Amino acid sequence: MCDAPEIDRLLGIEVYMTKNSGLGGRIRGAVEDFQVEELLVDGSKAQVGSPDKEPLALGASLDQRQSYLLCVLAKQNWDTLIAVKNVARQLGLGQNSLQIAGIKDAKAVTAQYVSIENFAIEDIDKVNIKGVQLRPVGYLRNPLSLFYLLGNHFKIKITDIPPRDFDVVNMKINQTIEEVTQLGGIPNYFGHQRFGTTRPITHYVGKAILENNFEEAALLFLAKPSPDEHPETRNARMELQQTRNFTAALECYPKQLRYERLMLKYLTENPNEYLKAFNVLPLKLQVLFVQAYQSYLFNRFLSERVKAGLPLNSVEIGDFVVGIERTGLPMVNMPQIVTAQNQTKINEALSTGKMRLALPIVGFKQKLSSGAMGELEQRVLQQENVNMNNFRITANSRLGNRGSLRAALTLVKDFKHIDTSKNIDGLSVTITFTLLRGCYATVLLREIIKPQNIIATGF
Repeated sequence: MCDAPEIDRLLGIEVYMTKNSGLGGRIRGAVEDFQVEELLVDGSKAQVGSPDKEPLALGASLDQRQSYLLCVLAKQNWDTLIAVKNVARQLGLGQNSLQIAGIKDAKAVTAQYVSIENFAIEDIDKVNIKGVQLRPVGYLRNPLSLFYLLGNHFKIKITDIPPRDFDVVNMKINQTIEEVTQLGGIPNYFGHQRFGTTRPITHYVGKAILENNFEEAALLFLAKPSPDEHPETRNARMELQQTRNFTAALECYPKQLRYERLMLKYLTENPNEYLKAFNVLPLKLQVLFVQAYQSYLFNRFLSERVKAGLPLNSVEIGDFVVGIERTGLPMVNMPQIVTAQNQTKINEALSTGKMRLALPIVGFKQKLSSGAMGELEQRVLQQENVNMNNFRITANSRLGNRGSLRAALTLVKDFKHIDTSKNIDGLSVTITFTLLRGCYATVLLREIIKPQNIIATGF
């Protein structure tokens, strides 16, 4: 088991699970090297390329009496929330009129579904945004939601692999996938995108919100610099950190920092109103701060379990387990607790893929595990100086979170190594695979590549 790089450890991802030395190389050498296509529970797939005719999905029809127009939103090098906001503006609609099932990678080519309330197919041509395409599918009775999302299909090109024989490359990939298969999946960490890679501060902002310290939360979001971000941006943050001059910061913050500039504009006009300053941000972004801290805690729980030598593909007394739907999705709302009486039966169910170990996503309603795992979770919360009641967030109840469970392992489906090629910069490998919703491609890719410099490797 290899040690993880420093950035991973800051996110609670403290170990590699597979034993081989890794392939090396990098991802996202070009935006086109990272492709994501959304899958729905009915088997529909949003395609990156434009088909001659958009396949129907979720029973969509041409009956305009239904309230929601389902479309495929294809984008390249766009943050999902910003792309949706710009589409809504060009359609003359409020952002809440558009509903998505999931957020996709920004530095990537992605395709996903979106539903638009009370909108006609004929008006889709109003959208004219570089790098964004909106393709109509048909009309639905209900809006799109997470309920309809099954997962994502990935096509990833790993480039700049150090020179070696093709056979060695193939062997290393096969070794990793064999280990993952024997384990029963990859550790279901929340990946780098949840926190930010070049500036992984989202979970710190979330913790400050939980402590009702909105001034600290705002200054972390606006002014905490990172050595890995663009020098112009880093210098602007450092200046604000020293001066607290929001008016001057608004003048010099780069235009692409849209959300920071929204908050700076508010604080320029309303100094010290830090709680209200967060309300100028999209609610989904505000919620993401708290969720990022929950994700960090989950990652730490998972890492502590692995370091303690507790298994992920079998259970101990006091562990949570969840059943698996026919689709493969874990039924996290129907957990069981492992006891001395049911442990053998549950382990049999885990070995056949009918159940899975689950760990808590901490919230004000979610209990911790018992037994050995519960002791590890309690220790992490004590180190972090937080408890379940912190997640009520009395200052802004919309940001509070009840908590839930998350499977400790997730399956990698349909893995294929489809191409290995050689050029002047070394070798490149193209792989495809499918993951269930809420699971991160970078968690599998880090096991394959074993990066030691997360930024340079493109994560």
